[in-house]
Amino acid sequence: MAIPDFQACMLPVLKVLSDGKEYSRSEIANKVADYFGLSKEERNLLLPSGTQTYINSRVGWARTYLLKAGLIKRTKRAFYAITEEGLKLLQSNPDKINVKTLMNYE
Repeated sequence: MAIPDFQACMLPVLKVLSDGKEYSRSEIANKVADYFGLSKEERNLLLPSGTQTYINSRVGWARTYLLKAGLIKRTKRAFYAITEEGLKLLQSNPDKINVKTLMNYE
């Protein structure tokens, strides 16, 4: 499987957080990698800079966009939880979430 782009990671990030608990950045990235069934090699594949894995980068961008849209919140340094708006969006059972979807939020 190819490593998903950051927009494809948005819905799985919200689903990970849907239980109302707070999760660390690394926990979210690992659960999203599990969601997509990424192999160990895919999980460890580094960006050309060599400083970060592709999946961590893409989940990080997904988190940033979801945070800016108010669908998730930072609970403390490097920890996140879903907001009421995020839960409402999940309850509508979207087949995907992308930048266009997020344009409906401030």
